[in-house]
Amino acid sequence: MLDRHHLRRNAFIAVHAGASFEGRRWQPERFAMAIDEISRETGLDFVLVGGPDERMPAERIVDKTVSPVVNLVGTMPLETLLAILKQARLFLGNESGPMHMAAAVGTPVVGLYGLTDPATWGPVDVPGIALQPPMPCACVARELCRWPDPSKACCVWRLEVRPVVGAVREVLSRTVKDVEHAH
Repeated sequence: MLDRHHLRRNAFIAVHAGASFEGRRWQPERFAMAIDEISRETGLDFVLVGGPDERMPAERIVDKTVSPVVNLVGTMPLETLLAILKQARLFLGNESGPMHMAAAVGTPVVGLYGLTDPATWGPVDVPGIALQPPMPCACVARELCRWPDPSKACCVWRLEVRPVVGAVREVLSRTVKDVEHAH
């Protein structure tokens, strides 16, 4: 699958913009801004991953980015997703199943959290950073938040682009994965 999209192992960042609830999904426009900034700084490629029901945020990211992005959302079985995550240089995404899958295959993670405590629910045994706005939240979406139900938390919307880019920069600087060179 990587060859088909001219991607090299460990030379791309896997991005997952989906989550089980809208309030756990960082805004696609912010993902796009972060992707463009990280791409300019690092030259890394970006691959969007996720299930068929997550196509809309992925399409919004593709529409908003200047950098080329490979959109694989909804196109692969679980086994292929695991293989893609294992070959990624880093995973950037919301608190979700794919974030935990990336950690399980040893890929460094920058996870974006709302109300859910990353110390309890974050990935373990993998380099990474969990970002969460200061709590308690000055609610930005009262119609969606149902305090204290973490499955309905919108606090991730308060995360700005700058700290996300900074976290990616930091994790990349302290982890090394050899890039596969084209033959």
